[in-house]
Amino acid sequence: MSSKEKLIIFDTTLRDGEQSPGASMTKDEKVRIAKALERMKVDVIEAGFPMASQGDFDSVKAVADAVKDSTVCGLTRALDKDIDRAGEALKGANSSRIHTFIATSPIHMKAKLRMEPDQVVSHAVAAVKRARRYTDNVEFSPEDAGRSEFEFLCRVLEAVIDAGATTVNIPDTVGYSVPHQFGETIRRLIENIPNSDKAVFSVHCHNDLGLAVANSLAAVMNGARQVECTINGLGERAGNAALEEIVMATRTRADVFPCEVNIDATQIVPCSRLVSGITGFAVQPNKAIVGVNAFAHESGIHQDGVLKHRETYEIMRAEDVGWSANRMVLGKHSGRNAFRTRLDELGVNFDSEEELNAAFSRFKELADKKHDIYDDDLQALVTEANLDSENERIKLVSVKVASETGETPKAQIVLAVDGKEGQATEAGAGAVDAVFKAIESIVRTESELQLYSVNNITTGTDSQGEVTVRLARNGRIANGQGADTDIVIASARAYVHAANKIVAPTDRAHPQNSPV
Repeated sequence: MSSKEKLIIFDTTLRDGEQSPGASMTKDEKVRIAKALERMKVDVIEAGFPMASQGDFDSVKAVADAVKDSTVCGLTRALDKDIDRAGEALKGANSSRIHTFIATSPIHMKAKLRMEPDQVVSHAVAAVKRARRYTDNVEFSPEDAGRSEFEFLCRVLEAVIDAGATTVNIPDTVGYSVPHQFGETIRRLIENIPNSDKAVFSVHCHNDLGLAVANSLAAVMNGARQVECTINGLGERAGNAALEEIVMATRTRADVFPCEVNIDATQIVPCSRLVSGITGFAVQPNKAIVGVNAFAHESGIHQDGVLKHRETYEIMRAEDVGWSANRMVLGKHSGRNAFRTRLDELGVNFDSEEELNAAFSRFKELADKKHDIYDDDLQALVTEANLDSENERIKLVSVKVASETGETPKAQIVLAVDGKEGQATEAGAGAVDAVFKAIESIVRTESELQLYSVNNITTGTDSQGEVTVRLARNGRIANGQGADTDIVIASARAYVHAANKIVAPTDRAHPQNSPV
């Protein structure tokens, strides 16, 4: 049995990660990601902000009902209505946590809250006490802690710990900290707060200066025993500390860190790919741990060294983080049982035989187009099926493209909008441009195309192409995804998916600009 202390991994992909522009997830997608995090043995899953909208409330409730092994957390402001709403959403959880926050920096207290320091302390204490009505696992965060006065920060944290907070989280809200300074702040807080031994100290670092992981690890070295992070470092602005980097840094450098994580690291790559596929945020090739080049060796000297002894140039084994786990191959002769079994292993379950049959039919269609179907293909297939089932005011019926040397490409599109079919033919600079113009001439979203990205899901010329489209209209941003072995069809699907989001009504709102 290890004598090291435990480092709690708190994942906020479903909450802070979703605040990346265009990264909104549906309820079903959040449940899929939550189940993947549960398989990874993540300690705490922050499922959302129940008060933000009815959609957020429903998503948090669905995650709380679905997850059995991890603690499910809901974020709230230090307001009674927020806390009561979170308590209701988390009612079905096996293990729940309420995470409440209020700003403590002079600029926030004066300009945003318009409260005196005594009022802020009173609100913080009252919020923790109210949260304790619903769960004995309560976390408190002083928003903008990095710009708060140290003595006042100590006062607030001591008061909320006395009130029953079991975790106190120190956020670097604007990503301004540097490692030695941030680590020193954590050490001083623990040393100066009389009851600091009654709560777990946590950190939540943003990556505006590219230092989120470094700041988090510096905090760990100075006594923090919870790190708040996200898959792939997803999050608003430049993102958050990347879960995979925190986990593998502490595990690989066990000689340095005085604590250890209870994470199944073999689930890291599958979870990374799931989040990337659902959000449409591709992982850069040289991204640590989960990038496709993370374990690739181009240099002849490196290749020679690795062949002779892996540890000459590799400090981790690729299979330890899940790279080798993605080799299950299905094909056109695979049956329903093999299909269902593999999806079960990937954490994808069906509510009915009809859903299974529909997914299996899609699988057979894909198997007719490409010889080998890998786990990534299956994840994309399920994601594509989910895209077709939600917000479907607009449906892609058919695509016909003519493109040849010396001629202007043309695209003929047939869409069903609210059940009524419409057709358009448009010319463009290329096949994809023509397709997008034809779709837009029918649906008239009046959106600006901000991103068009293509990635191959697997290798080979028969690989599926996964397309991400980002549309913007009146300050609202929507990502769309589509996958197919034909990149033009994948592009059309992605645009239609984004268009469905951009025209759909929404009550979603973030009650704060930059929460913790």
